Amino acid sequence: MKRQIFTEDHEAFRQTVRTFLAKEVEPHYEQWEKDGIVSRDAWLAAGRQGLLGLAVPEEYGGGGTADFRYAAVLGEEFARAGAAGIALGLHNDIIGPYLTSLATDEQKRRWLPGFCSGEIITAIAMTEPGAGSDLQGIRTTAEDKGDHWVLNGSKTFISNGILADLVIVVARTKPEGGAKGLSLLVVERGMDGFERGRNLDKIGQKSQDTAELFFNDVHVPKENLLGELHGAFIHLMTNLAQERLAIAVGAIAAAEEILEQTTRYVKEREAFGRPLARLQHVRFEIAELATECAVTRSFLDRCIEDHSKGELDAAHASMAKWWSTELQKRVTDRCLQLHGGYGYMNEFPVARAYTDGRIQTIYGGTTEIMKEIIGRSILD
Repeated sequence: MKRQIFTEDHEAFRQTVRTFLAKEVEPHYEQWEKDGIVSRDAWLAAGRQGLLGLAVPEEYGGGGTADFRYAAVLGEEFARAGAAGIALGLHNDIIGPYLTSLATDEQKRRWLPGFCSGEIITAIAMTEPGAGSDLQGIRTTAEDKGDHWVLNGSKTFISNGILADLVIVVARTKPEGGAKGLSLLVVERGMDGFERGRNLDKIGQKSQDTAELFFNDVHVPKENLLGELHGAFIHLMTNLAQERLAIAVGAIAAAEEILEQTTRYVKEREAFGRPLARLQHVRFEIAELATECAVTRSFLDRCIEDHSKGELDAAHASMAKWWSTELQKRVTDRCLQLHGGYGYMNEFPVARAYTDGRIQTIYGGTTEIMKEIIGRSILD
């Protein structure tokens, strides 16, 4: 079915993204996978190409558009290219809204130009060794010392953790109050006591640097408080819908891409003297996966449209996230099976898609958390 949510401008932007991927990402990606990290040059190139800060006002060097469809195009093309390592979506769609909506004018002048140029790479540090989705379990503390905060604690599984120049840290600024005693503090590269642990060894997304972060008596200036004091819980909840939709957008695009590749493979690969595509079982498998992707795509496009109008609620964002990521996992697994032994070989894209995509049902809120949110919206 022909998609109806994009204009000629969106499709022109799609070509820009594809050109960037072909020139600045694909020739270097294997080396980044071996290195376990993306070159900073790629981030600078993304900035020059106008791929960073799409929603940031033009006065700070951004794209000046709140139209999420541009972000969706970017996410789709990176997913189709299998380029999970360079986390532009995290930077633009997840961290960007915190800076544009919560930062003071002084903070915007200080951080947003570098955010858009690629000179400032960002991360958000919420997850701790003992606290994932449960914000009440956060133990990182920030003690008020008058003109600064003293930050102590540790975070783990932090995407962009090694490269990040600016980290939004969720810390407890009030001992009582549970999740409502938390604030967002911005820690910058070079602050005394801010240390990075190892670049974590993951089963997939090898080139995406994911790290442990440690804060030992880090003096964070008062002017680096982001948003309201003790207001982190509300700030985090406000931005989660876009984060989850962005993950869903990548998930359905990745599923569609690996299905297209597998469709070509079964037409060419022969078994028992004829192409695999001639076998009824294979045709039924492809038919089922194609139908699931088509139905999911229709729902996702509606969610993208709604979000661009500011109308997407938490429940539907959660539906999009859990369904699309579980579909991606299912499609990739079944497509790998259709490749037979070749599917287990790293030289075939389906193998990397299998390991890279496995995290999708976990980060941004697990499938189980998504179902809990949806259930509460219906039953409470």
